[in-house]
Amino acid sequence: MNKVAVIVAGGSGKRMGNELPKQFMMIDQKPVLFYTLNTFLSAYPDMQIILVLAEEFLGMGNEIIDAFFEKDRIKIAIGGATRFESVKNGLSLIEEDAIVFVHDAARCTLTTALIHRCYDTAVATGTAIPVMECSDSIRMIAEDGSNEAIDRDKIKMVQTPQVFHSKILLPAFNIDYKNYFTDEASVVEAFGMMVTLVKGEKENLKITHPVDLLTAAAILQSRAASESASGEA
Repeated sequence: MNKVAVIVAGGSGKRMGNELPKQFMMIDQKPVLFYTLNTFLSAYPDMQIILVLAEEFLGMGNEIIDAFFEKDRIKIAIGGATRFESVKNGLSLIEEDAIVFVHDAARCTLTTALIHRCYDTAVATGTAIPVMECSDSIRMIAEDGSNEAIDRDKIKMVQTPQVFHSKILLPAFNIDYKNYFTDEASVVEAFGMMVTLVKGEKENLKITHPVDLLTAAAILQSRAASESASGEA
């Protein structure tokens, strides 16, 4: 089955307190985006990438591709005003039936094992959404300001990549945009399809605040050290 990863890298750096978007910040002399792209390309030799970038950062995106990757495996789409529009623009470049991964560029610490697990589930069921258990206590705030405790065992923390057969995802993105479309699963559900949950990864964090960049760097450095030690053994 064809495999296409739509990597959404159209975000700004506002919550990081930096004019440079987080996907272009550096970890060990390589941009965050490098690690995300490299993991997907390493997962399968036939993986193709559609990188969605804000128009003003097309040059930086192309520089990263030129420096580190084979150009024939990566296409570029221009992002839109919303995540929904950005993903839709990326999906418009898919020409054949495929298993489609949609992933946040700022989640640079995912593993190939998670990619494989999501792929296998999507092949079997048509969808795969990685989730994690909620370890914190949860409270629901009502419109009148009152609040109540929620059973955290019934709550899942949603990650990416969110993975679908193209015959499900592409037509789903032809429906009208709604404000509650915060991810691809919500779009597919509005289209009338159920989604399949799979086990995510605790280390698959999304870089949002400065401390997240430090955590991601520590994770990647630890993995590199383990791989180096394994190679020397």
